[in-house]
Amino acid sequence: MHDDVADARPETARESGRWTAALALATAATFVGWYGPLQVLLAKQADLISPLSKESVLALVAAVGAACSLVANPLWGALSDRTGGKWGRRRPWVLGGAVGGAVGLLLLSTAGSVAGMVVGWSLTQIALNAPFAALSAAIPDEVPEHRRGTVGGWFGLAQTAGIMAGTGLALTGGTVHGGYLACAAFVALGALPFALLPVESRPLPRTSKRLWIDPRRYPDFAWAWVTRFLMNLGNALALLYLLYYLQDQVRVADPGGGVFTLTVVYAVAMLATVLLGGIWSDRLGRRRVFVCAAGLVMAVASGLLVAWPTWPGAITAAAVLGIGFGIYTSVDFALITQVLPKAADRGKDLGMVNIANTLPQVLAPAVAAPIVAHLGGYPVLYSIAAAVGLLGAVLVFRVRSVR
Repeated sequence: MHDDVADARPETARESGRWTAALALATAATFVGWYGPLQVLLAKQADLISPLSKESVLALVAAVGAACSLVANPLWGALSDRTGGKWGRRRPWVLGGAVGGAVGLLLLSTAGSVAGMVVGWSLTQIALNAPFAALSAAIPDEVPEHRRGTVGGWFGLAQTAGIMAGTGLALTGGTVHGGYLACAAFVALGALPFALLPVESRPLPRTSKRLWIDPRRYPDFAWAWVTRFLMNLGNALALLYLLYYLQDQVRVADPGGGVFTLTVVYAVAMLATVLLGGIWSDRLGRRRVFVCAAGLVMAVASGLLVAWPTWPGAITAAAVLGIGFGIYTSVDFALITQVLPKAADRGKDLGMVNIANTLPQVLAPAVAAPIVAHLGGYPVLYSIAAAVGLLGAVLVFRVRSVR
């Protein structure tokens, strides 16, 4: 373990029920801002603007936005590490980023061209990475190591709740414009309770001005990063064209409603495992075996989309994915916090970790689009997604300092 947690946190950590609830709500709001567009609105908007090339438009918008996120997350994390004053180091970035994200969604709601979609989604991605970076760093700031699986479970549960709420708001908004307005309101309001919490721990002296973390000096951090990257790449490949998969492969009558139904099934399944996985991991003091098992289960979900391309098959795959991702989300986050190089650089270092979440969004469109169009379609795409996830599940055992 590299993160000098004991020196960085007061003896009485403030991870109370109120603190955890406020963190979870702000996290859910951030994911509403991301996944209302990603699950439904961007795909519908691309279809309205350019129905003959909707896949390419969606791929372009998603890739540019993800590239912006790639840079923004570690930058916001590093800035929050250095922030002081009466507002604390994390809260200003949570509230400011939420307001900026809401503005980006409002801009998207008026976009009538591909260029407008790119600008609006890029602004949204840049802004919403500020609260996500700050909220991620707040957990190791305030939560003792033996409790991080449990709090990580709530953190993961909030992400899933945000995905489900974002999808629901996108659909119940009535129109693409109304969906964006509903998501924007939730993003802005959801950050307020966290912003009203007491000021968190003071910043520690900075130990490094560099964003780069040497993998030779911190190999466990590097392997944990690679594991997360592969897991998220597998998921990104599977989820990018989900609406089009239901529309063109499964041929459901209402693909938008189908995405929402699958999201609900996924969320319910995740509810059954996300907290349980984190609690078990805390009690057993083990992380790697849970991460590996979760990866195997998630790969099975992608395999089901290949072997059973029907509506019942899609529902079953969503349930299996929820079970696996619930365990993975809570336990992998706890594992990551145990291999952070320096406590004073948590925001920056977790920002580097979060690149493993966003870089797959950049790569997935470039990989998925030609596969769907020219190299075998959805069966090949989901087979590759399963293989990539399996590789990540195996490589987690290269992390040596965590059991």
